[in-house]
Amino acid sequence: MSAQSPVRTFISPSRYSQGRGALASLGTQLAAIGNTPLLVADDDVWGLVEGAVQGSLEGAGLPVTRDPFGVYATAAAVDRIAERIRETGSDVVVGVGGGSTIDAVKAAGHLAGVRWVSVPTIASTDAPCSALSVIYTEEGAFEEYRFFPHNPDLVLVDTQLVANAPARFLVAGVGDALATWIEARAVAEARSTTMAGGQPTTTGTALAKLCWDVLWEYALPAVWAVRDHLVTPAVDKVVEANTLLSGVGFESGGLAAAHAIHNGLTAAPQTHGLMHGQKVNIGSVTQLMLEGAPTADITDFVLFTTRVGLPNTLTEIGLSPDDVDDLTRVAELALAEGETIHAMPFTITVPELVDALRSIESFSREVRAAAGLPEPVPHRAH
Repeated sequence: MSAQSPVRTFISPSRYSQGRGALASLGTQLAAIGNTPLLVADDDVWGLVEGAVQGSLEGAGLPVTRDPFGVYATAAAVDRIAERIRETGSDVVVGVGGGSTIDAVKAAGHLAGVRWVSVPTIASTDAPCSALSVIYTEEGAFEEYRFFPHNPDLVLVDTQLVANAPARFLVAGVGDALATWIEARAVAEARSTTMAGGQPTTTGTALAKLCWDVLWEYALPAVWAVRDHLVTPAVDKVVEANTLLSGVGFESGGLAAAHAIHNGLTAAPQTHGLMHGQKVNIGSVTQLMLEGAPTADITDFVLFTTRVGLPNTLTEIGLSPDDVDDLTRVAELALAEGETIHAMPFTITVPELVDALRSIESFSREVRAAAGLPEPVPHRAH
C-alpha cells in the first residue's frame, strides 16, 4: 500500500468587507449571522464607534450590548467573555478594536459555542481573519496559540477608522505583514505544516507573495496619507494587505522563524510596550540572517523598514548585543517545542539564534549610516 500524500489546506473568513464608512453596514451584515450580538470593545474604542455602531445595529433591529475589554488576550479575559456570552444569551460575539480584543473574542466565541465577528479599528495585525488566537500572560508574555475549527463569519474594516488612528498602528501592521512572505517561502521550501493544519497550498503561498508586493509598492504613501488621516487608494491596498492578505497568507502559507522570535522577545521585559508588528520585524531581519540571505536583500529590507518606521536593531526594542543572557532566554523560548521556527527548512540551535539576533545591530546600523538614515533610537519599556 502506498503512503498517503500530504494534505494541502487553505482556510479563510466566510466574508470580508472593507471600505470607507463600512461600519454603517455592520447591523445589516450581523443580522444575517445572529439575533443577539455581544459587542466587546475597550472604553477608548467604544468612545470612537458607539454612535455609528448603535445606529447601525438599531437600524437592523438588533440590540446593542457592549462589554469592556482590558489590555491582553489572557486566559482569564477569554473565560470572562465566554461567561458573559452565556449570561446574555448571545448567539454571536463581535470583537471591536485591536488584535488582543479580537483574539480574546474568537477564543471566547469558540468556548461558548457561538459565531464570531471581527471589526478591527486599526490595521496593526493580521489577527482579524484567522482561526487562531494568541494568548498572553497578565504581564504580556506569550503563553500559547489556541486553534479553532473555523475562521470568523465576518471581518469588517472601516478604512476611515483605520486612517483616523495614529499612523504607528498601520506601521506596525506593515511589520507583521512583511513577515508573511518571508515565512511562507521558508515553509513552502521545507514542505512544513501550516497553521491551517496541512501543507501550504499554491494559493496560500501566492497570497503571501502578493502581500509582500503590495506593501513594497504602497506602504510608504499609505503611511504618509494616514499621518494626515486620509483614505487614499494606497491606504486601501495596505489595509487589505495588513489584514486580509497577511491573515490568509500566514495561516495557509505558514509561519516560521520570524513569529517564533517575536514570541521569544515577549519574555524580555525591555520589549514590553512595543507593538506586535514591531517585534515581528526584528524576527524578519533575524530570519534573513539565519537563512544567509543575499546581502542586497537584507540591505533592501533594512532600508525599506527604516523608511516605513519599523525597528531593525536591538537598540530600538530595548535590548543590546551585549545582553547575551536575555537574548539566550529569548532564543530558548523561540525554540520551544511546537514553535513555528521548527517549520524552517533547516535546524536552528540556541547559540545560532543568539548570534543571529546579535548580528542585526551592527549590520543595520552600517546600512542606515551609509544611506544617511537616522541612527536607532533606544526603546524604553513602560
